[in-house]
Amino acid sequence: MVSAGPAALKPSVEKRSIRVGQLPEQGIRLDVFLSGQPGLGSRTQLKRLIEQGRVRLNGRPAKAASKVRSQDRIEVELPEPAPATVEPEPIPLAILYEDEHLVVLDKPAGMLVHPYPGRLSGTLVNALLFHCRDLSGIGGQIKPGIVHRLDKLTSGVMVAAKTDAAHQGLARQFQAHTITRAYLALVHGTMDKERGTIQSLIGRNPRHRLKMTGRVRQGKMAVTHFVVQARYPGLTLLECRLETGRTHQIRVHLSEAGHPLVGDPLYGRGRQLPGGLSAAQHATLKHLKRQALHAYRLGFVHPKTGERLEFTSNPPSDLQAVLKALSQADP
Repeated sequence: MVSAGPAALKPSVEKRSIRVGQLPEQGIRLDVFLSGQPGLGSRTQLKRLIEQGRVRLNGRPAKAASKVRSQDRIEVELPEPAPATVEPEPIPLAILYEDEHLVVLDKPAGMLVHPYPGRLSGTLVNALLFHCRDLSGIGGQIKPGIVHRLDKLTSGVMVAAKTDAAHQGLARQFQAHTITRAYLALVHGTMDKERGTIQSLIGRNPRHRLKMTGRVRQGKMAVTHFVVQARYPGLTLLECRLETGRTHQIRVHLSEAGHPLVGDPLYGRGRQLPGGLSAAQHATLKHLKRQALHAYRLGFVHPKTGERLEFTSNPPSDLQAVLKALSQADP
């Protein structure tokens, strides 16, 4: 278990070997390609590693501008990170359920789930370390108790494990796709169908390190089911149910289907609000400072008692204001 005292992030040395798969375009710059790989750092940090001779391309020292092609082999030596600590912080939590095995909470938009080097405070983990005496240690020092996560700008229901047994039991349910996860999503455009399923592989976007994409040949299978809940001028409210839980899954599936989330700063950038909205509706939508995505339902079997539990969360005030404005016809 991880105690509620400061959690130390242990230093480690890592050598990463990457075999390049099929690329959408040959001759991508090495620093650009590596910046799209998870866990390697920013493009600036990678340039520094390349300059230090810590990156080899096909067995030879490489330059940032070296061209990467399919089937190339890249070796990256990651320097030992400086030790750091994750401190408990008295951050308020909206607890929906809690016992000695787990805690279910309503995460606000804007809160990171777990820290990372360079950002060790203000996260859900900091809050949980203060609130709980113990958390499952399976998630490691930086992710204690975290079985799944929500994006920083997504609100809604989450569960965290207090014991290793609870963590393992919940993780098995996520892997077996028996967890109920339902989201409300307000998207651009008019969906042609009342319900449907989007299915694709999802992997890291080789051209943008912060984005995922379904346009890959290698990745993890992702399945999203959707049902239309309401239609507005140029916008559609969906219920999305996850069969799998890949990084940015709903955001990727909907954006690549031509219906990005309203307010999504990553996958909906540059998308203008539709015409046909009243001045009040337009103003309310412009006031929304995050993607219109809320995890409103979470259901699972309690890993200790075997009881089926289900929790719901109403959309927070910012989304409530948007939906209320959209439901009101022009005066």
